Parts: sequence; structure tokens; C-alpha cells
Amino acid sequence: MSRKANPTLIGAFVLGALALAVVTTLLLAGGSWFGERRQHIMYFEGAAQGLQVGAPVVFLGVKVGTVKQIQLGLDPQSRRFLVPVMIELEPQVVRTRGGEPIDLRDRATVRQLVERGLRARLRMQSLLTGQLYVDLDFHPDKPAIFASLDPELSEIPTIRTAGQELTTKLEGFPMDKFLADVAGISSAVNQLMSAPATQELPRRLDATLRHLESLAARFDAQGGPILNDVRGNLAELHKALLAAQAALAKFDTAADRVGELARSDSAMVGNLTKASEELAKAAGAVRSLTEQESPTVANVNAALKEITRAADALRLLAETLEQQPDAIWRGKRQKTTP
Repeated sequence: MSRKANPTLIGAFVLGALALAVVTTLLLAGGSWFGERRQHIMYFEGAAQGLQVGAPVVFLGVKVGTVKQIQLGLDPQSRRFLVPVMIELEPQVVRTRGGEPIDLRDRATVRQLVERGLRARLRMQSLLTGQLYVDLDFHPDKPAIFASLDPELSEIPTIRTAGQELTTKLEGFPMDKFLADVAGISSAVNQLMSAPATQELPRRLDATLRHLESLAARFDAQGGPILNDVRGNLAELHKALLAAQAALAKFDTAADRVGELARSDSAMVGNLTKASEELAKAAGAVRSLTEQESPTVANVNAALKEITRAADALRLLAETLEQQPDAIWRGKRQKTTP
């Protein structure tokens, strides 16, 4: 007979398997089931083809969350369709310099980041699959446009992608006017190319080139003597420059010598100083001799007086000898009165 299975053993095995499954699920969920779930919403314009639930949410190149829900909405004012996307951000991903975590799930924190320029946009995740992801980055130059009317929702403003902006610009581009202008320019170019003056351009260019060739030939023929003269003139100019340089060198040497002689401690300056002192002394001596009360002047005056007296005596002797030639041996005779 076969042995009957133990119901208690089977029940214990089933309960153990269930407990293991629950523990594994809790470990994989990371405790998110028991945590508070706070989500943020974004409204994208245009088609969101390629964006799927579970797509990553990247903040400055770092994954901080995932896409939880994608819907289709209608703006009642502008009557345009929008794509509301609900995202869930992970806590304790962003930290300060001190190591303190910043909870991106907090609405006040997200509101402060939005005021600083936080914007969301769709970007390509893979060119092969065409999948998109949500990119969060700072664009303070882009205005914050909110689409939600519910104040209870935490909304992150969105901006257009580069393709959408290009499409918007092309939609407002006046293509008809541009094509008309291109057609007008093409017609004007055709008229210009078919004009008689334009047809004459190749012939005129050919004549100009021939004239230039003749001028070049003449220059080659006459350029030899001119170049020789120029070379001779350059050689003479070189000699003149060398002579000028030599003269300047001599002038510099003479200037240096004059500077050495003119120094206050040079021998020539000392001799000149001594000579000037001797001249000053001689001038003082001459001045002392020529004064009115000096002995020299008195002696000279006395000598002049004696000379004057002697001259008077010689004059009288000469007059006497003229009148009485024999007065030398007879003596001077007395004059008789009549």
C-alpha cells in the first residue's frame, strides 16, 4: 500500500513558499509599497509616440524616476490636445554638499526648482527603437507655462523639443514668398547671363590677358638694365650707410671724450679752475696797484712831476743856448735894460 501524504507537511511547505515569495517581492519593490507615493504631472504638446510607461526620468543626466501613467487630454480653452504624463521620482537621489538628501517627491522642493528654471521635455532614448524618455533640466530663459487647472496637482512645466520648435518656425515661414523670390532671382540671373554685355565678357577677358602677357614680356625685356641700375644704386647706398655708421661711431667716440673731459673730476677742468683762480689773483693785484691811494700810484705821480721839472729845465737850457751859444763857457749873461 502506498503511504499517505502528510497534510501538515504539505501545508507548511506551501506557507513557506508563500512567505518566501512575499519577502522576495518586498525586496524587489524596495519598500515602496509601504512608502508614500507622491507623483508629479507634466503636459506635453504634440504626439508622444515612443514614450511608454516605465520610461526613465532623467535629471541632469541621472535617472531619478520613471513614467507611471500616460493619458490624452484636451485643453478646453485652446481646444488642443495635450499628453498628460504622470511621473514618480525616487527619494534620496539628490544630496547636498553636506550629504543631506533632497526629496524630489516634495512638492515645495519641486516648486522651488521650477522657479529656478526647471523644465521637462521629451528626448530620444534610442534611434533604433524610437523610444523616448523624460529629460529634466534648467532652462531659465523658457517661460513656465502651466496647463493644469487643479491646484492639488504638482505640475512641472514642459518645453518643446528641437524638432517641434523647428516645425513651428517652418509653419510660420512664408514658403510661397520665398519660392517667388527664388524664381525672380533665377529669372534675373538668366537675363543677366543672356545679355550681350555678358556674352562679350569672355572676349574682353581674353584681350585683357593678352595685353597682360605683352606687358609681362616687355617688363622681362627691359627689366634687366633697370634691375642692374637698382642693384648699383643699392650698393652705393650701402657704402654711404657704412660711411655714415663709421662717422656716427667717431662722433660717439668724440662725444665720449668730451664728456670725460667735461667731468668735474677731470684734469682739464682742474687746470682751468686753477688758471681762473690765478687770473683772479692777478686782476686783484692790478686793481690794488691802480687805486688812487696806493704807494705805486704816488711814486709814479712824483716821478712824473720830476720828469716834468727836468723837461722844463732842458727847455730853458735849449732856449738859452739858442740865444747865447757861448753861454756854455762864458756863463749866462744878464739882460741889460735900455
